[in-house]
Amino acid sequence: MNHLDAAEEEHLARLTAADADSDERAVEAALRPRSLAEVVGQHRVREQLGLVLDAARARGRAPDHVLLSGPPGLGKTTLAMIIAGELGAPLRLTSGPAITHAGDLAAILSGLQEGDVLFVDEIHRMSRAAEEMLYMAMEDFRVDVVIGKGPGATAIPLEIPSFTLVGATTRAGLLPGPLRDRFGFTAHLEFYEPAELDQIVHRSAGLLEVRLTDEGSREIASRSRGTPRIANRLLRRVRDYAQVRADGVVSHDVARKALELYEVDASGLDRLDRGVLDALCRRFGGGPVGLSTLAVAVGEERETVEEVAEPFLVRLGLLARTPRGRVATATAWRHLGLTAPATAFGGAPGEATLFEE
Repeated sequence: MNHLDAAEEEHLARLTAADADSDERAVEAALRPRSLAEVVGQHRVREQLGLVLDAARARGRAPDHVLLSGPPGLGKTTLAMIIAGELGAPLRLTSGPAITHAGDLAAILSGLQEGDVLFVDEIHRMSRAAEEMLYMAMEDFRVDVVIGKGPGATAIPLEIPSFTLVGATTRAGLLPGPLRDRFGFTAHLEFYEPAELDQIVHRSAGLLEVRLTDEGSREIASRSRGTPRIANRLLRRVRDYAQVRADGVVSHDVARKALELYEVDASGLDRLDRGVLDALCRRFGGGPVGLSTLAVAVGEERETVEEVAEPFLVRLGLLARTPRGRVATATAWRHLGLTAPATAFGGAPGEATLFEE
């Protein structure tokens, strides 16, 4: 591996700093599609959502409330922005963890105007009191604000202009049934195919003015875990590498070397993913291992392992969740260049019955 001189190291550190400057953040925002026509992939969701919005515009009324679910980075926030843009309405943004009391939600709802779009990210993490207030707001466009406590408490009805709620969640199963049933349209976003990510990388490269070959684009897309957010992030990091260590053109060779430097392998696994597999295979003989024990072994929080690493590893067939804990599959052993034991999960017919439902 070639070593950077001091000037190159300083330049690369500035380019890859975690706290990107305002120009970098502006570029990230510019990469988002602005209309349904610009969205790549998610064909069924685009068609269904387009029909809902067209019908609402034809009636001159706010569309039904929309629930978007799916793994992080697939475009839920982008679709919320597109919904507001297609309706020509202001977008109000908040998140479930920020709404800890019913009063927080009442303050947000009282500030809405007719036809506004309210986007609540991670809606499953709202407090229970706020959820119960939201039921009435979604259905009757009114809430009861309680003033005082105890026997002297008074409920004051507050009328709310008609609005459209767009909720986003990575864990739809945690939404209470009454809340889920109040959404008129629900959509689940799926992971993207490599060909779709290739289109996204090409589009983003054009917006970033990055010189990119078809082979370089495909290499980035193939390592992006089916997620546009990751594809755009890897493109920016490969752009940095091409600028510092190459001639500025993102070719297949440049993309491969850059992604190796950033510890993203050919399957899209990063340091955390390989750490989880390594701990399972080398330290615990392939498992089963409890999630908390596995998280301690890789030096991460339990939630990080469960929500960031696990879904992709399970999707690739490298890890399985069983009633007794997490186990590495025979494919995982081979991915690490290790010889799988005869008892490795998936190594014999019939073991698929151990998958946790």
